[in-house]
Amino acid sequence: MKALKEMYEKISARLFSVLYSQKGQTLVEYALLLVLIALVVFLMVKGTGQQVNNVYSRINSALVGA
Repeated sequence: MKALKEMYEKISARLFSVLYSQKGQTLVEYALLLVLIALVVFLMVKGTGQQVNNVYSRINSALVGA
């Protein structure tokens, strides 16, 4: 019975240390920042994609015509 109680205490201590660890919180914060940055880049590319395509088309036409 004593061994079972010690094992329970070890497992619960390990579980609480994992749950209240700062490493997990930092990882989640970095992941959220990465998602936010990716979303901003995606929206910027989507918003300016047609304009950039037009510029490249004009440059291509000018090079072919030269």
